[in-house]
Amino acid sequence: MPVARLLVAALVLILLPTACSDSDVPDRPSGAIAVATGNPGGVYAEYGAGYADVVGRRLPEASARVLHTGGSVENLRKVEAGQAQAGFALADAAADAVAGRPPFSQPLPVVALAALYDNYVQLVVRADSPVRSAKALRGLRVSVGSDGSGTALIAERILKVAGLSPQTDVTSLRLNVRDSAAALAAGRIDAFFWSGGLPTGAISELRRGTEIRLVDLGDVVGELTRAYGELYTETTVPAVVYGAQSAVTTVSVPNFLVVRRDMAESEAYWLTRLLFDGQAQLIRAHPEARRLDRRSAIATHPLELHPGAARWYREAHP
Repeated sequence: MPVARLLVAALVLILLPTACSDSDVPDRPSGAIAVATGNPGGVYAEYGAGYADVVGRRLPEASARVLHTGGSVENLRKVEAGQAQAGFALADAAADAVAGRPPFSQPLPVVALAALYDNYVQLVVRADSPVRSAKALRGLRVSVGSDGSGTALIAERILKVAGLSPQTDVTSLRLNVRDSAAALAAGRIDAFFWSGGLPTGAISELRRGTEIRLVDLGDVVGELTRAYGELYTETTVPAVVYGAQSAVTTVSVPNFLVVRRDMAESEAYWLTRLLFDGQAQLIRAHPEARRLDRRSAIATHPLELHPGAARWYREAHP
């Protein structure tokens, strides 16, 4: 995590409201708890399935289930509409949601329970592809991610800062990560974007039967940050993740677990607490859960922390 975000997290921790004078643990919530995740084969789906299982096991009066979705944008809409009680969302999509910027038509009343881990933008091509940069996608068939996904949001932004129109300079397809992988293997597309944790299962499965590589995005990161803000950070995908010969420069974006602002404090408290109480099980669901840390989880800018989550962090940091 960048130093600036760590400093913000430390300041937020200092300023978190003091826990209620009644020191008793809030009542465990009951009823339906739907968790909006993402594409099958992606990290949201695996992490979210593990989290829903933790919630279902440790809240005996609750009924937890997973909703597979297009991703961040759809998840934010489902949380706002009450169709999901919690959802995974990228920070850039969340920033647009609370500001009411496109693709949202008005501000959404969403807040965060935790910052979970960072997504890495992965531009995948076959190993023998001539594509060595985003600019080289001109005229090619490119999956930019499924409808309602954070992948589609950032993929189109990358194309724009690379000087390409997503509508006219490339043939854009809206495929989820598994369908994108299958299409690349079959030669139906030339490249696909994916924004996800490491490793992403669908990409790991793809490379077992198809020689692939990630395209370096170092030449667009600076312009992306200048155009769209500091939520985007230059980083690398280590070579060991997908068996590449060298690390690849790319851009990362934080992931949040989001809920409605008006969620009951007790429910938000328990949904936050169970992230950490059940972390060992979440790690078995996906290794990105190792990155969950109480000190950095409160760095949820531009989203506010839910008061129930703030109470748990305060009590967990005496």
